[in-house]
Amino acid sequence: MRQGAFFFAEEEIMDGIINVYKERGFTSHDVVAKLRGILHQKKIGHTGTLDPDAEGVLPVCLGKATKVCDLLTDWDKEYSATLLLGITTDTQDMTGTVLKKCPVFLHERNSLDDADIAHEPQGLSEPDGHYLTEDEIRRCIEHFIGEIEQIPPMYSALKVNGKKLYELARQGVEIERKPRMIHISEIRIARIQEHTLPHSSDNEELSEFPVAEVQMTVKCSKGTYIRTLCHDIGEKLGCGGCMSALVRTAVGPFSLTDTWRLSEIEELRDENRLKECLHQTDSVFMDLKAVQLNPEAERLVQNGNPLSPEIMSRCTMMEDFDGILIDSCSQAEQNRKPDLKPLRLYGQGLNFLAVYEYNEEKHSWRARKMFL
Repeated sequence: MRQGAFFFAEEEIMDGIINVYKERGFTSHDVVAKLRGILHQKKIGHTGTLDPDAEGVLPVCLGKATKVCDLLTDWDKEYSATLLLGITTDTQDMTGTVLKKCPVFLHERNSLDDADIAHEPQGLSEPDGHYLTEDEIRRCIEHFIGEIEQIPPMYSALKVNGKKLYELARQGVEIERKPRMIHISEIRIARIQEHTLPHSSDNEELSEFPVAEVQMTVKCSKGTYIRTLCHDIGEKLGCGGCMSALVRTAVGPFSLTDTWRLSEIEELRDENRLKECLHQTDSVFMDLKAVQLNPEAERLVQNGNPLSPEIMSRCTMMEDFDGILIDSCSQAEQNRKPDLKPLRLYGQGLNFLAVYEYNEEKHSWRARKMFL
């Protein structure tokens, strides 16, 4: 939820997360560089690379919140993607060199069986090309839901022997990449339609070329390449495929509805309203129970020390609604066996200090993440 406006001094270091809308043409590193200039601070990190031609949700961590960059990178993602069936490129999207093309046409058929997928029906007249039904396309895409292996593309930021794969690809070098397990939890197909690519002076080869266009939403684990998913679907259907557009619509709890463009963030800065776009660091840990420390425990945490169950039992469990402390544990709850799930720890002033987790071997609560 966006907070109300209040004064924020430019010289003060910001701690928290801004849900940036990355626009086309910018790399993720470009966004970080521009934010450093807008916010006048250096300690900024992004939470997952988006290709320059992709756009959408890019949470950016500031100050102490950079300690959660790795956590946000691990969250599941959601994308809105456009797949073009009939075109294969070396980059697996429309920015690359066309390797092969195959005209694709949609048609209707009453009876289908699994053997029909990726094969042209017999007896169809001109124009020549690859003929598919919507049902064939949908059934093919369903095969990619769940745990699957995916080979990362050469045009990616993955490093091999210190070299990024896309750097090698630009030199004409291709190396073997091991497949990785990813998880695709859902693919929703919004539309499948025949589409003729418009005339383009940049690529005469594809002007007026007939393809099948698939608009789909993909929910997936970290490390999933949507370009590669589009390529692999095209390969399975036998006509080839590539991605023509990509918008990341969600990263964990961050969604498109709460994004801010760089120009908007700059306007907020000029109006001393920057905190309107800032998510507090602890917002990514709201699934954890919260504890307000007593002065003794707070001193220990400030020095990174472990906390015994006895000390923790003298602290106050919190139910956090808009930052208001409303309840505490009963004595029975305090005496029970410690909850082994990590906890959010807050100081006397309700300032977020750390996430601690219970170590059964050491019989104490120990720091998992510190935000001092």
